[in-house]
Amino acid sequence: MSTKTWWKEGIVYQIYPRSFQDTSGNGVGDLKGILHRLDYIKSLGVDIIWLNPVYESPNDDNGYDISDYRSIMKEFGSMEDFDALLAGMKTRGLKLVMDLVVNHSSDEHPWFKASRSSRDNPYRDYYHWWPAEKGTPPKRWSYFDVDENAWKYDATTDAYYLHYFSVKQPDLKWENPKVRQEIYQMMEFWFKKGVDGFRMDVIPFISKDTSFPELPEKYQGDFVSYYAEGPKLHEYLQEMNKEVLSKYDVMTVGEAPGVTIENALDLVGEDRKELNMFFHFDLMSLDRKPGTVFEMNPDKWKLTQFKEIHSRWDRAFESDGWGSMFLSNHDFPRSVSRWGNDHPDFWHASATMLQTFLLTMRGTPYFYFGDEIGMTNVRFNQIEQYQDINTINRYEIAKNKGQDLEAFLENEKEASRDNARTPMQWDTSENSGFSKKTPWISLHPNYKTGINVASQEVDEHSVLHYFRKATALRKAHQGLIYGGYKLIDPKNEDIYAYTRSFEDKQYLILLSFSENLSTVNLSGLHLTNQKLLLANSREVADPLTEISSLHPYEARVYDISKK
Repeated sequence: MSTKTWWKEGIVYQIYPRSFQDTSGNGVGDLKGILHRLDYIKSLGVDIIWLNPVYESPNDDNGYDISDYRSIMKEFGSMEDFDALLAGMKTRGLKLVMDLVVNHSSDEHPWFKASRSSRDNPYRDYYHWWPAEKGTPPKRWSYFDVDENAWKYDATTDAYYLHYFSVKQPDLKWENPKVRQEIYQMMEFWFKKGVDGFRMDVIPFISKDTSFPELPEKYQGDFVSYYAEGPKLHEYLQEMNKEVLSKYDVMTVGEAPGVTIENALDLVGEDRKELNMFFHFDLMSLDRKPGTVFEMNPDKWKLTQFKEIHSRWDRAFESDGWGSMFLSNHDFPRSVSRWGNDHPDFWHASATMLQTFLLTMRGTPYFYFGDEIGMTNVRFNQIEQYQDINTINRYEIAKNKGQDLEAFLENEKEASRDNARTPMQWDTSENSGFSKKTPWISLHPNYKTGINVASQEVDEHSVLHYFRKATALRKAHQGLIYGGYKLIDPKNEDIYAYTRSFEDKQYLILLSFSENLSTVNLSGLHLTNQKLLLANSREVADPLTEISSLHPYEARVYDISKK
């Protein structure tokens, strides 16, 4: 059985600070806003707050381009505000996980300013440079570049620098031990303040083959997988663990695009001494067009595929390592719009059904702010409404290639990261209680029609009240955390059914992913002593039988232990 620890038992609540609560009146969320809402966060039954970057940044990629790793972005407040927030969390028994963004920095970081100033500057080797006299560097793909080119020519020293993301996010050179020591010391700085861990941004990308060969044929053009298999990745992570992580009782979760199930335990096996867990991207690719990162697949995904992904990854960590469970975050659309159904007829049921799923699976559950009230995709109509560098640059790419811009915008209505970045919906007042000024990004208008905290607080049958019941249930039953997982009726395209077994307890979870009344085959299960623990429908009356029916998007959790 897996070793018990707080970060396996905790429930994570992710906050995108720009969009949570503005107290300064500039239309941008801030640290004081989070402090103001800590009692609300505590009431949800969550344990850990994951905070997206709050460090000093020019904001080319909303804080993921860091110009000072030890300072707070002025828009968000001051270091005193951060210290007050951390103290407020500690008094409420909440832990804080920060974002660690060390594959790249901002081009406005002092290191890079020095690095680009001359070829013999002491900081030159803090980044990856390719001298122009060697010719055009071998192809490297960039996520956020209008030319999709990860090499940027810089005339100052007649050389190219590497940037896997925006041109304003040059990649740090981990092959230089001085860079690694700078990063470890920065991590120590935050741990000594009392931070409880890091979510590590694109951490598998940190190691590069600095000879920069052509992309090997075996990757068949897949740069993401290539980026995730650098030659010294595990050496660097083990060094980080030895020099920093092992000295503190902290949690680490890596964002791990390109990492496959076959090498998952290389990162999180308990004897590896690297990371605690990571986010894989198999599910995030399920509804995307094959071979693309951001294009929606016109063919609807199947529930059997959804089940197969989660069952396969559960097996990967069955006896070693630990998984993470998430359906959305700041980089992906809202979960109820993507994996559920945000039509008014089905919104409540599918939002609560998805909450039930995350809280009854093995692996640490991650919720994105607003999931607890069922916030949905905003689906902007015009490019001018978007703030995300990803959407804006890809629009320019599409325009330069003469592609159908209306089709591009239709795709973004479901795919854009800005769907997850609209402000938190607190009440029905102007700007939904987020700010007294116009927000940095437009609100979803449905804050006026029930998808807000204030309205749901006074409705005992709301999505918010259900969320609190579901988090309480997970905490009350260790079997829902550590128990074994077994898929039931695997070929069913409408219902996801599984058991969790732990010591002498067994639980049955039934989740409908259908707009229709659906049936599930429960033959072979012991149903004699069934006890309903949680349901998102008020119409559960009949006891379970071998063939049982569920309403659209219905969720139920039973204790079916033999007495």
